Amino acid sequence: MIYADLANELRRRAETDERARNRCIQTGEPGDLSQVDADNTAWIKTVIAEHGWPGITLVGSQGADDAWLLVQHADRDCEFQRQALELLKSAVEAGDAPARHLAYLTDRVLVSVGKPQLYGTQYTDEGGSLQPQPVHDPEGLDERRAAMGLDTAAAYDRRMRKRYTS
Repeated sequence: MIYADLANELRRRAETDERARNRCIQTGEPGDLSQVDADNTAWIKTVIAEHGWPGITLVGSQGADDAWLLVQHADRDCEFQRQALELLKSAVEAGDAPARHLAYLTDRVLVSVGKPQLYGTQYTDEGGSLQPQPVHDPEGLDERRAAMGLDTAAAYDRRMRKRYTS
């Protein structure tokens, strides 16, 4: 059973997140991004405590995308991201969440603890230059990405540079 109200609130919050991030990219100023992230993190924590991982069966495909986005951007609460990663792993194994979500959140958690990422999804701005965070076993990167439903690292790199440097 899909919870439409929950899915709608996830959509609203994800759209607010995207607007705040786009403003930050365009202006170079954080604006209200920290507050948006804090509000969304507190809210998604309560959702997960009540319902478990908000997967496709609970909130539909768009809702699952939106829930993942809120957790992905909960960087100020790395412990919560690590806990959510375990729930997401189970959801992916059960077919209730896309593997690509697991790839992105895995990389986010690894980078947050200073380890090399596995899927090459995380970038950083180094002196005005967008650079991928270090990757474990770069030779096997595209194979790992393909297994998670991601395109090649080169194609992703082009998209990232276009979005964040245009």
